Amino acid sequence: MLALDGLLLFELGIPQRIFGQATDRSGRRLYETITCSVRPPGPVTTDADFSIMVENGPEALATADTVVVPSSNGLGPVRSEGVLTPQLLAAFSYIQPDARLVSICTGSYVLAAAGRLDGRPATTHWSAAEHFQQLFPRIAVDPDVLFIDDGDVLTSAGVAAGIDLCLHIVRQDHGATVANEVARHTVVPPHRDGGQAQYIRRPLPDAGAGGTAAARAWALERLHEPLQLRDLAGRESMSVRTFTRRFREESGISPGQWLTQQRVERARTLLEATGLSVDQIAIDAGFGTAQSMRQHLQAALGVTPTAYRRTFRAGDGAGAEVGSQATGGGARAAADPGAETAAPDAARANG
Repeated sequence: MLALDGLLLFELGIPQRIFGQATDRSGRRLYETITCSVRPPGPVTTDADFSIMVENGPEALATADTVVVPSSNGLGPVRSEGVLTPQLLAAFSYIQPDARLVSICTGSYVLAAAGRLDGRPATTHWSAAEHFQQLFPRIAVDPDVLFIDDGDVLTSAGVAAGIDLCLHIVRQDHGATVANEVARHTVVPPHRDGGQAQYIRRPLPDAGAGGTAAARAWALERLHEPLQLRDLAGRESMSVRTFTRRFREESGISPGQWLTQQRVERARTLLEATGLSVDQIAIDAGFGTAQSMRQHLQAALGVTPTAYRRTFRAGDGAGAEVGSQATGGGARAAADPGAETAAPDAARANG
């Protein structure tokens, strides 16, 4: 973790907490977390009324497999001119070419100014997205998602989306079981719905407008059933059109995309934690057939169900193979934008 002056403490605490909590079945920690600054060891100012003592200088970056850049209020010319300060430029020279780069919130400005996001998709806090795009026109900025995984470079949206991204990294490295356990101890959902579009300030809905949370909770208990969009809308006493609009406003994605996400997560957990056959897991997760589940896991993770199970049940810490395959295609927290009506074969929900 690279701590810059003006550091947002909450954002530095996210990777420390999420990665620090990840352990294998024997209790062995799966990550070593180290905080460093761009200067020799010493105090780093924060957004609070106190500084923190950072005991490592930039040379510690040379040992990192993953470098996380949280947001800072002191980015100065990085935010206004799109260039790295001399200290940041020197610090980045220590980072190994094969290191994974991660930004939280407007920490993305640092990766962009270093040229690590050129020609790539990326995100940042929704309030900075327009400025970010203007300053770095070579980046494909998506302001609607919670995070973007583009393989060796990952960016998250504002603040708490860093939790979503760090859990995603744990899930890719070590599987859903480990990530879910970290989420449970941190008392956060292992996978949040939709993107940050739901948090952008919009006109308030009519006073009588209902939400869709009850329908989502109802559906989660019935993922194995052939759910129809009209069934979900009926739980909220809405028309299909109204329900779909409200669902998008609240989650940032369509009902069909959401159902597919939930079923993929259910399948991952069952593949890791049970000895059920692939055919049975396909039924229990709501895909209906093994072929349908295979297609959806290939699209979401880049691997077949059998390969996923083999990797994550082969032994503790054996997550690198799936992690590299799953992230290479630029998987995102939000579902594939082209999957508006892509519910599983046995559970079509035309959203």
